[in-house]
Amino acid sequence: MSRTDHLSASVELHGRSYRLPHQPTVIVCVDGFDPEYLEKGCIDGILPNLSSFVKSGFHATAKCAMPSLTNPNNVSIITGAPTSVHGIAGNFYLDRMTGEEHMVLDDTLLRGSTILELMSNSGVRVAAITAKDKLRKILNHGLSPLKGAICFSAQAAKSCTQAEHGITEVEKWLGRSAPAQYSGDLSIFVLDAGLKLLQEDRADLFYLTLSDFIQHKYPPGSLESNEFLQELDSRLGNFVQSGAIVAVTGDHGMSDKSNEDGSPNILFLESELISRWPGSGARVICPISDPFVRHHGALGSFVRVHITGEVEDVGGMVKFCDSLPQVEAAYTGEKAAALFEMPVDREGDLVVISKKNAVIGSRKDEHDLSQLQGFRLRSHGGLSEQDIPLIRSTPLSNSGRDAGHVWRNFDVFDVALN
Repeated sequence: MSRTDHLSASVELHGRSYRLPHQPTVIVCVDGFDPEYLEKGCIDGILPNLSSFVKSGFHATAKCAMPSLTNPNNVSIITGAPTSVHGIAGNFYLDRMTGEEHMVLDDTLLRGSTILELMSNSGVRVAAITAKDKLRKILNHGLSPLKGAICFSAQAAKSCTQAEHGITEVEKWLGRSAPAQYSGDLSIFVLDAGLKLLQEDRADLFYLTLSDFIQHKYPPGSLESNEFLQELDSRLGNFVQSGAIVAVTGDHGMSDKSNEDGSPNILFLESELISRWPGSGARVICPISDPFVRHHGALGSFVRVHITGEVEDVGGMVKFCDSLPQVEAAYTGEKAAALFEMPVDREGDLVVISKKNAVIGSRKDEHDLSQLQGFRLRSHGGLSEQDIPLIRSTPLSNSGRDAGHVWRNFDVFDVALN
């Protein structure tokens, strides 16, 4: 398909239409992009490009999908739909049939297609680059190097092959080694790789998704956060200078989860439930769990409770959870799925969400916080981390939305392309 044909062509997914890009289009998901980082950076004058986007392009504070975690929201972004539609509602889950706990590391649970796959099938050259390799096999759904697609992670840049990733010898090509897994530079590597592909005219549509290592450790306005955001801002400016439309959003926000003395504010919910209902076989699943646990100890603001034994009064268990001081809200799984547009067939018996300043775990022995190394615990997953920026470098061409429109992070492809 010629570039001229792109002007009128579109793809459709889950009832939404997306125009094929008529110029290079870069979509960046800044992991842990709490609005406070943007607001403070703009006020302090350290983000000239993002400030320009906010003033002269498009900016809204949007809501992410629930739970406010990495996997569910990245998949929502690339499908333009809530988790109830695409089926991936956590980084980690309990298989009800086997009773085994599993990490989500590929697209096995994905229902339907992705915008990236449909664009590639329509002749658009797609580049999807992620900081964390856990996301690559989801982003790569339906993409093939035979159709010109490039998909790899910064984490595993050393092992890229042409047959699987559409690119090889990434470190040599980019002129630098892949950074450490636990570093802000892992995200900058993603942006640098995307920029080089743009400058070499090797892709038309880019999805670049970063790591929240910095946001988990450093609050807005800190030296380390500012340095990272300035590097991010510089790359966003480079994309624009290289002829791209840029759209930016986040997968979730971030909150301080510590007490005044700096200790983590944790509710070990499974222990509380087993103590009160010893025959319930209550198992608390923390869907924030992923291979990158060093900076949050698998503790987040959203958990699922599976009852593997007997409980006569589930409503009483919900009320008990709701009464705990760290808890914002507790629901049956069915009600939570309806409220937050999550797949009911993959939900727990209960869903419990913490307050902004707290996290919920299972049992103390299941969470290793030794790696915090004196840092305050910062995490996400709940309602308090739903707000994220939604930004475009130029004004919207399609403004046919009423004043009460609720923006979602999974509107970002619509914002970028339509």
